[in-house]
Amino acid sequence: MQDINIHGAKVHNLKNIDAHIPRHSLTVLTGLSGSGKSSLAFDTIFAEGQRRYIETFSSYARSFLGGGMERPDVEEISGLAPVISIDQKTTNRNPRSTVGTVTEIYDFFRLLYARAGTAISYASKLPMVRYSEAQILDLLLEQYDQRRVLLLAPVVRQRKGHYKELFEKLRKKGYLHVRIDGQMREIVYGMKLDRYRMHSVEVQTDKLQISANKRDRIASSLRLAMKEGDGIVMVMDAESGRISYYSRNLMCPKTGISYPDPAPHNFSFNSPNGYCPRCRGIGSVNIPDIEAIIPDPKLSVYKGGIIPLGKHKKTLLFRKIEALFERHEADIKAPIESLPEGLIGELLEGTEEPLMIDTKEFYGLGEMSLPYEGLGAYLEELSGEEWDYNAKKWAQQYMKAETCPECDGTRLSQEALHYLIDGKHIGHVGAMELSALGSWLEGLEERIEPEQRIIAREILKEIRTRLSFLLDVGLGYLSLSRSADTLSGGESQRIRLATQIGTQLVEVLYILDEPSIGLHQRDNMRLIRSLKKLRDLGNTVIVVEHDRDMMLEADHIIDMGPGAGRLGGRVVFEGSAEEMLHAGTLTAKYLTGKCAITPPETRRPGNGLQLSIEGASGHNLKDLSVTIDLGTLTCITGVSGSGKSTLINKTLYPALSQRLYRSLEDPLPVKAIHGLEHLDKVISVDQSPIGRTPRSNPATYTGVFTDIRNLFVGLAESKMRGYKPGRFSFNVSGGRCEICRGNGYKTIEMNFLPDVLAPCEGCHGKRYNRETLEVRFKGQSIADVLDMTINRAVEFFEHVPHILKKLLVLQEVGLGYLTLGQPSTTLSGGESQRIKLASELAKRDTGRTLYILDEPTTGLHFEDIRVLMGILNRLVDRGNTVLVIEHNLDVVKCADRVIEIGPDGGNEGGQLIYSGVPEGLCQCPDSPTAQYLKAELERTYTTTHTHKTT
Repeated sequence: MQDINIHGAKVHNLKNIDAHIPRHSLTVLTGLSGSGKSSLAFDTIFAEGQRRYIETFSSYARSFLGGGMERPDVEEISGLAPVISIDQKTTNRNPRSTVGTVTEIYDFFRLLYARAGTAISYASKLPMVRYSEAQILDLLLEQYDQRRVLLLAPVVRQRKGHYKELFEKLRKKGYLHVRIDGQMREIVYGMKLDRYRMHSVEVQTDKLQISANKRDRIASSLRLAMKEGDGIVMVMDAESGRISYYSRNLMCPKTGISYPDPAPHNFSFNSPNGYCPRCRGIGSVNIPDIEAIIPDPKLSVYKGGIIPLGKHKKTLLFRKIEALFERHEADIKAPIESLPEGLIGELLEGTEEPLMIDTKEFYGLGEMSLPYEGLGAYLEELSGEEWDYNAKKWAQQYMKAETCPECDGTRLSQEALHYLIDGKHIGHVGAMELSALGSWLEGLEERIEPEQRIIAREILKEIRTRLSFLLDVGLGYLSLSRSADTLSGGESQRIRLATQIGTQLVEVLYILDEPSIGLHQRDNMRLIRSLKKLRDLGNTVIVVEHDRDMMLEADHIIDMGPGAGRLGGRVVFEGSAEEMLHAGTLTAKYLTGKCAITPPETRRPGNGLQLSIEGASGHNLKDLSVTIDLGTLTCITGVSGSGKSTLINKTLYPALSQRLYRSLEDPLPVKAIHGLEHLDKVISVDQSPIGRTPRSNPATYTGVFTDIRNLFVGLAESKMRGYKPGRFSFNVSGGRCEICRGNGYKTIEMNFLPDVLAPCEGCHGKRYNRETLEVRFKGQSIADVLDMTINRAVEFFEHVPHILKKLLVLQEVGLGYLTLGQPSTTLSGGESQRIKLASELAKRDTGRTLYILDEPTTGLHFEDIRVLMGILNRLVDRGNTVLVIEHNLDVVKCADRVIEIGPDGGNEGGQLIYSGVPEGLCQCPDSPTAQYLKAELERTYTTTHTHKTT
């Protein structure tokens, strides 16, 4: 098959370029941020592949998809294979999605446990048994020979209700006696039970003496009992009262509880057949947050001490609460702190006994016995899926999530958790780290019963294959039960990469967006081997990447440039990695050492003040204590999953936010944090999107759009027409295009493919109506300004200081190639992070600010990193402290201090490996980073002068 050839690509900033990608190769696309890499890879090659796929549909099918997709601006692409894009922006946010479900490994485990698991009773811990009717008959004749017995059919098992209709139904069938909560009773007309209590009911189907000559009668009675009892019969010795259970289903021989026949859906937390009834497969439940519900215990319930209830009013709910106080002989007007704990507990959790309420003014019915489920149940109901957004939002502010107490976070029913293989239930397997799971699976066939071994062999082969791919891409510290919505963009992408390798597809073109993000150097070669494995299956792999190792291992390199935005969009080099080293491009100079990011000549000692974390033990942290020197650039490094984000983002940052901003987010467990008084501001700049909809963009996020709109309002044409700032907003009626409601596009639902955005036919993507677009500044409308790149806008607004100031900061962080109106949904995590950084840099700092950045080099070229380091150093030089979580060695070597967490990921991490200057880390024997940092420093020092350190 022929290679992939692109001719005349002009998408975005591409300058009518040609490019060649060898088939069955690993090709790296590199270049400065904004040079056109993604425009070529995703907006040209992938977009055309997707369009051609849609074109294979019938015209009838395409009519449901909006008639097809627009062709990217390219003259020709030949040799194009089916395309699969694995980017970082498609992380699954469904709370039911886990690593196990995404990779489909959990599906194989469900099948394994359904076919080879041993069922254990959750009540008695005895193995479950099952009998045929013939076996039960033989057992009765053997165990109860010449004894009188009662044959009973369980019809209700520990459930609330009055069961009046059930008793009447049984009476009409001719049954005379039932056993209710252990007591035999005669069935009478109108019979009913206390509806608020739990009950067990068995109907007596026969009373007889067991003997061999009554075999036919016993068999007939057994069939009747098992029909009424849904496969279960309860046998009670009439004299001793001894009870035995028999069932054609899986059954506990001691207690009589039964399980359904095991099937894969019985182990699924997405199915009612398998999920935990309490949390419904989520693994956590919302419980009342006492501190949010009762912030001031000095107030009384009557005066509004319970915030969700408000002050006393004439409602049925308050009448129930008054009755509850009367039962406890307590005063509703007394301070809450003086009330007995039992009363407060029942107030929140409800009462077992119903309350006697005078309902005359509510229902006109007088005194009634009514249940009180508690305030917690009321809030939990309102926060459920069936209520509208506003009701849920109101209720959730008084709730907090905690691990489900019934399933202990496994998401599964107790029946599903009592099928064992080699002593482990499926919840144990889901919670194991993937590396430990791999070890447990070794030789598992030899540790299970011979009859199960045959069934398990093929299933285990599939599980091991898929698991090995996850381990190959450096994800051994994750577990199958890890929620997909907690994964970073890099982790999510590598999981999808491993899944694709597992599918064993051939002749496919894969396009990946920086798969090395979040990976420690130690795992880089494993990732590269995985990509080569994907290639060697018979596929073509294109990787948008800046990593040095990835480029040197590539079969083919395309270097885009020479600059960003309007200054980019050209192929400045194309060829092998060997040829790249002799090229004159900026990327080649960094690869060969002609250009380098050099460490500082001296490391800053700090301002003498320190921030100390003592005894952090959240997640995998092992009672970790560490000191951060204020007034420095400190890098937190370590292998993936070692605990870096847990320490900084989940422990230190929430603690600082609580102190400085009264944040409600609690830090993970930590004994103490000292030195908080030395800071008056903390700013976390992460990679989460700056907005969830295309209406959010760099201009709106940084606030510069408000200044631009005010500028347009001040123009003579606007004043003459009486326009206000809202006229130039695409979020409100007035100036926006009402056909698309200011979106500038229409959404075409693709059903089983991602939705496609097509320009609005009314405004042609401008977002505004004709009248608004008639107002112009220096010949440009408000829509024209939003379409400008930041670099162009800097020139355009050079004489408008308050606008220019904000634009210059965006340019300074290397985002000059973005347009002001670029939808936030199209931004990478790294771009979103730098927009946030620019927004913060535009504000005035106090010199006592702590900046926290999580992998800020994401998506950055060597030259972009050099610029970023200059910005971070300026922040520190102004007296601030910068804390960077990073693997990139260019950042590690330039830091004043390095703190390494490790030595490995998951349970093998969470310890302090090193704290000090980078040169000292090179000598640390326990550091996984040491050898790579030492090589990087040596490479840097061979091309630059020797650096002094303090």
